[in-house]
Amino acid sequence: MQDRSRYLYANIAASFLIKGWSAVVVLLLVPATLHCLGEYQNGIWLTISSLLLWIDNMDIGLGNGLRNKVAEYMAHDETERTRRLISSTFAMLTCIIIPVLLILLLLIAVSDPYGVLNAEPSKVSHLDQVLMVTVTLVCTSFIFKLIGNFYMGLQLPAVSNLLIALGQTLALVGTYIVLWSGSHSLMHIALVNTAAPLLVYLIAYPITFYYKYPQLRPAFSLINLKEAKEVVNMGAQFFIMQISSVVLFMTSNLLISKLFSPSMVTPYQITYRYFSVLLVAFTVICMPFWNATTDAYERNDIEWIRQATRKLRLMTIGILVMMMVMVVISPWVYVIWIGDITIDFRMSIVMATYIFILIYSMRYSYFINGIGKLRLQLIFTVSAAIIFIPLAYLATQWTHNIIWFMVVMCLVNIPGLIINRIQFHKLINGKATGIWAQ
Repeated sequence: MQDRSRYLYANIAASFLIKGWSAVVVLLLVPATLHCLGEYQNGIWLTISSLLLWIDNMDIGLGNGLRNKVAEYMAHDETERTRRLISSTFAMLTCIIIPVLLILLLLIAVSDPYGVLNAEPSKVSHLDQVLMVTVTLVCTSFIFKLIGNFYMGLQLPAVSNLLIALGQTLALVGTYIVLWSGSHSLMHIALVNTAAPLLVYLIAYPITFYYKYPQLRPAFSLINLKEAKEVVNMGAQFFIMQISSVVLFMTSNLLISKLFSPSMVTPYQITYRYFSVLLVAFTVICMPFWNATTDAYERNDIEWIRQATRKLRLMTIGILVMMMVMVVISPWVYVIWIGDITIDFRMSIVMATYIFILIYSMRYSYFINGIGKLRLQLIFTVSAAIIFIPLAYLATQWTHNIIWFMVVMCLVNIPGLIINRIQFHKLINGKATGIWAQ
């Protein structure tokens, strides 16, 4: 228990430093990209970025399934079984992404990207080429990002966060090179933002499996798809939840672009980036609890889980206070950060509410994910994704106001929050039966 807690707190401290660095990088990326592309093309890039999240989540949940199983196997010192699992998971990811890449390239070639994104050819050139390049690079990164899940399974999420931060930093450097060069091309911005993470993972692979953990290095001879069956079973549930979450996030940008204008994506994303700093901070806190919970649950250490959730309760209250302060000072922050772009104060209030709903729900869902009881989360996440699009469309048609569009985002996530809270308390009190224990 002491070793687990020491690992946990060390990773939280390291992750805070890394995520603080990452948050600064993301904040610097926003004005740099905006100055490069202008409000219209920046809205197009943000919409493309959200579409790329689909690819990032096409691993049918294997990444999250792997991190749970690595934590479980290593808790029982099953090193060789862990190595077989890693080898098989890499193989399965490769088999998944190759046909996905070919299908996406074909769709881009035969479709009208300008119509899909509601973009004007006179304002955005070579959109099909931009999509092909970004899709190819993101699909390649798709395989190697499993390294991050591997580190999380070892209860080292700080290392996973470091890989992400390094990719973002490299993207920032590339963005400023584009800005200073005066080219201001959407293609160049897309290239540096998708190639940077891939380069970091390509460097991390040999360092991880040839230097740091050679005993866990993947090998073709160890590939056994039957070995990965348990990961697939658990991963499928994670995958459906991931895709549902992406639907909520990705369709927000796409619907705003279609129902309002691509330029409206920019103020929406600015408020999201601003308040999501707290979401990132809370994720840093919660992420190590996921696999530490798996380890505690495998060792039947329920008291450790109880103590951990008490600490998160205090942190959640602190996040709420900080959120209210951020809402009050937001008009001045936007002026300093972005400059002369008008953002409705009500948008800040609703976005802050939306982010806090996600944070409060995460407080429970990360423990539930670690325990592996995913059925209820699956049902309510999918339900939210299904009802979001028609409700958001109706709200927009009735009000013609983006604020009500964002209110719908809040409303569809509240039932899942309530269920997460109830299920968590049932699980740790030994009262979970039926669907509550699945």
